[in-house]
Amino acid sequence: MKKNGMPSRLFLLLCLLFLYAPILVLMAFSFNGSVSKAVWAGFSLKWYLQLFQNDMILDALWVTLAVSALAAVISTLLGTAAAIGFRNMRRRSRTVCLTINNIPLTNADIITGVSMMLLFMLALSGLNGLFGLKWKMGFVTLLIAHITFDVPNVILSVMPKLRQLDPNIYEAAQDLGDHGLHAFYKVILPEIMPGVINGLIIAFTLSIDDFVISYFTAGSGTQTLSMVIYSMAKKRVSPEINALSTLMFLAVVALMVLVNLRQTRQEKRAKRQQENLSAQ
Repeated sequence: MKKNGMPSRLFLLLCLLFLYAPILVLMAFSFNGSVSKAVWAGFSLKWYLQLFQNDMILDALWVTLAVSALAAVISTLLGTAAAIGFRNMRRRSRTVCLTINNIPLTNADIITGVSMMLLFMLALSGLNGLFGLKWKMGFVTLLIAHITFDVPNVILSVMPKLRQLDPNIYEAAQDLGDHGLHAFYKVILPEIMPGVINGLIIAFTLSIDDFVISYFTAGSGTQTLSMVIYSMAKKRVSPEINALSTLMFLAVVALMVLVNLRQTRQEKRAKRQQENLSAQ
């Protein structure tokens, strides 16, 4: 067992090194005192200071976080409701709906971005002049586009938890005197909450990471962080981006640690409750 364990651990270590070495290099050079990407000129925090003075990057960051947070919350609500609706359908109808739901996941981002851009242009051209306003693509169209590709991922995250759920649990709650939405919040939602949280995190991550669909649906007056970095890459990527990427990576790691700790505590609590019930 030891002979087989050592190569597997070495292989795992090499895989992790391959995945995270670029991020570690980026984090290291965010503290580099020089603009150079190859020469270390000493430890410095000046790029972090300049980051919080760069209005263009901060505005793009604000737009990215606002769109990602709103899209994640709205798509989580819509996706959870849709997953529950799919679960209550007949098997054939549910299969058709899940197949349609998988189309945006397998479709190329470039096709989704261009098609949504044409749809928004067509819709907004018909709205021009309505209420005396000139409608154009911007934050709202960007948000709608992100909700569109986030909802299918939330549905796929919630559906496994619904399959594990006892189909009679809601009726049992009603028999005990609980009704309507209160029974859903007290009985169904706690059981599927891990899937809902996973869907929320996946939707938020996909929205922050997206470039192609955002590029076609944001319009000329709105820029996300990925669009700003892409425009910088044509000339020179500022070391301030290294500092921003480091902060975002640490924030994601902290979020994942908190989620895992919360899940571990819930599992321990459920195990204790099960032990107490078996002891009685």
